[in-house]
Amino acid sequence: MSGDLAAPLRFSRYQKGVVGMLAFLQFAVILDFMLMAPLGAVIMPALGIGPGQFGLVVSAYAFSAGVSGLLAAGFADRFDRKAMLLFFCTGFVLGTLWCGLAQSYETLLMARIATGLFGGVIGSVVLAISTDLFPPQMRGRVMGWVQTAFAASQVLGIPVGLYLSNRWNWQLPFLAMAVLGLLGTLVVAWQMKPITDHLQLPQEHSAGKHLLHTLTEPRYLLAFATTALLTTGGFMLMPFSSAYTVGNLGIALESLPTVYFVTGLCTIFFGPLIGKAADALGQFRVFLFGSLLSIVMVLIYTHLGPVSLPALVVINAVMFVGIFSRMIPFRALASAVPAVTHRGSFNAVSASLQQLFGGIASVIAGHIISLGAGGKLQHFDRVGHVVVATSLAALALLWWLQRPGATARPAA
Repeated sequence: MSGDLAAPLRFSRYQKGVVGMLAFLQFAVILDFMLMAPLGAVIMPALGIGPGQFGLVVSAYAFSAGVSGLLAAGFADRFDRKAMLLFFCTGFVLGTLWCGLAQSYETLLMARIATGLFGGVIGSVVLAISTDLFPPQMRGRVMGWVQTAFAASQVLGIPVGLYLSNRWNWQLPFLAMAVLGLLGTLVVAWQMKPITDHLQLPQEHSAGKHLLHTLTEPRYLLAFATTALLTTGGFMLMPFSSAYTVGNLGIALESLPTVYFVTGLCTIFFGPLIGKAADALGQFRVFLFGSLLSIVMVLIYTHLGPVSLPALVVINAVMFVGIFSRMIPFRALASAVPAVTHRGSFNAVSASLQQLFGGIASVIAGHIISLGAGGKLQHFDRVGHVVVATSLAALALLWWLQRPGATARPAA
C-alpha cells in the first residue's frame, strides 16, 4: 500500500477524505432506492397502480442490479477500482435522470431497470475500496460511517424528497438525485487516487474462472447466504412502510418527513458509535445484540394499530438502531472473508445476491400484503414473522462463519 494509507489505527487526512467520498456515494445510491418507499403513497395513486405493480417497480431495480453484479463480478478485480467506480456512477446518474423524466408506469419501470444496472454495482465497489484501503482493526469505524449514509438519506434526503413531491410532483426528487450523483462523481474523479494494488498480484486467466472460484468457495457461500437472509427482511418491510404508516397506523402523509427525519437523526448519531463498539467489543457480539433488538422491534412494529406520532417515532428509531447494530458489524466481518484477489468479485456477487433476493422479497411481500378498505394494508403482520425467521437463520449462519476454523480460509 502507498505510504499515506498505511496508518494502522488513526485515520490519515487522505483516508478521512476517502471515507467521506465513499459515504457520499452510498448516500446517493441508497437514497435513490429509499425514495421509492416513502414516495409509494404518492406514486401509486398518481400512476393508478396497486401494491403488486409498485412492488414490481421496486423489485425491477433489484433484479437488474443483481444481474449486473453477476456480470461484473468476473471483471471486478481486473481494473483500477476508481475507474470501475466512475463508470458505474456515470450510468447511475443517467438512469436516475430517466426516472425523473418518466411519465407512466411502463416508463418508470424501464428507468428503474436501467438505474439498477449501474447503481447496484456501486455499493460493491465501495466495499472493495473500503477493504483495500483500511486494515481490519479500522473497518468497524469505516463501515459505521459508510452505512450511516443510510441514516443520512432519511434525515437529509427523504424529508426533502417528500417535500418536493408534495409541493410539486414525484418526479422532482429523482431529478435532484441526478444532480447530487453527478456532484459526487466529479469529486471522486478529482480527489480519489487510483486503486491498483490488487492488480500487482497474480490474476486468474479468465473472468469466467475467476467468477467460478468466487461462487464455489465454501466460506464465500456462507457469507452470501447470510447476506441474502439479512436483505430479505429489509426489502419486505421498506417498500410498504409509508403506505402502512399512513393507512394502518393513522399517521398523516404530511407527518412522514418527521418520522424519517427523527429516525435518521438517531441512526446518524448511533451509526459511528456502533462501528466503534464493533471494533472494541467484538463484531459478532454487536451483531448478536442488533439481531435480538431488531427482532423484538419488528414484531412490535408489524403488529401495531393506530398510534400517536411520538410513539411511532420512538418505535421506528429503536428498530433502525437494531438494524444498524447488525448491518455494520456484519459488513466488517464479511470484509475479512475474501482473499485480496477476490475482494472485487466477492463484493460484486454479494451485492448481486442482495439485490436479487431483495427483489424476490419485495415481490413476495407484495403478494402477502393486500389492500383493504380505506387504504389499509392487510396481513402486514405475516411479513413481520418472515423477517424474524430470516433474522434467526442469518444469526445462525454468521455464528458458524466467524468460528475459528469453521471452513478453510482461501489463499491470497
